[in-house]
Amino acid sequence: MLALEALERGGPKAAYNLGSGRGYSVLEVIRAAEKVTGKKVPCRVGPRRPGDQAVLVAAAGKAMAELGWRPRYTELEDIIAAAWQWHRRRPRGFKG
Repeated sequence: MLALEALERGGPKAAYNLGSGRGYSVLEVIRAAEKVTGKKVPCRVGPRRPGDQAVLVAAAGKAMAELGWRPRYTELEDIIAAAWQWHRRRPRGFKG
């Protein structure tokens, strides 16, 4: 919404990364998801493939500086819990 409001005020088109600014490994995300949901996430652990990054981070500095955006959730388990609650309330996504 902040980006749309900036456009309505005549600001330039821009792309923004949104995230907490902290990176997590795939395994950290899987373990956190299992803890939050109480469900086992089926996975196979293997060596990283060529080109795979160890950690990915969404640097939200531009959105913070230009739009005043701040993440509502900054801890991985809180992020997953909010997403899990949303999906449990809306098993068909935005359709219902």
